[in-house]
Amino acid sequence: MEIVDYIVADDQRLVCLALEGDQTAFEYLFNRYRDAIRQLLVQRAGSESDADDLLQETFIKVYLHLDRYKKDYTFGQWLYTIARNTFIDFVRRRQDDLSIDERFSAPPSSAPTPEESVIRLQQRAQIEHYLEALTPRYRRLIHMRFFEEYSYEEIAEKLQMPIGTVKTQIHRARERMCDLIRRGENM
Repeated sequence: MEIVDYIVADDQRLVCLALEGDQTAFEYLFNRYRDAIRQLLVQRAGSESDADDLLQETFIKVYLHLDRYKKDYTFGQWLYTIARNTFIDFVRRRQDDLSIDERFSAPPSSAPTPEESVIRLQQRAQIEHYLEALTPRYRRLIHMRFFEEYSYEEIAEKLQMPIGTVKTQIHRARERMCDLIRRGENM
């Protein structure tokens, strides 16, 4: 067969030729589907080296079991099913390699430990104490900006102040608060 004949041949024709022992026909099937199946395996496996191994394993299975292919499905569907099952087997093998503890242990909790909770409460109490030492205007600005997370524009609108004034006063309030914390005033 000429190269052009392989290029224009549909999957069914290439499968028939490959079953008759035509290695070039199988090579064209491989080249036709290699990139799409590899991309699928990279997405699922998360590793290019694992995906390359799985791709190789998939096409070995296709080659060994090409005689089981039924024309009820497209070749692409049949190949995709083999790739999916190869990936499932890979995941199972990986699970089998884990110890019982690793397999069934819960992921680490993001909840604070009791010690962290106490520290956070103490820090919050300190911050509230320092906030109380600020003037009411500065306290309100700090609260709006850092606790309620208003933007400078929103604060200026709510307080009917120029945005430059808001920025300046928040800067001064932060400096005052930092100064109080550095000196540990009234603690």
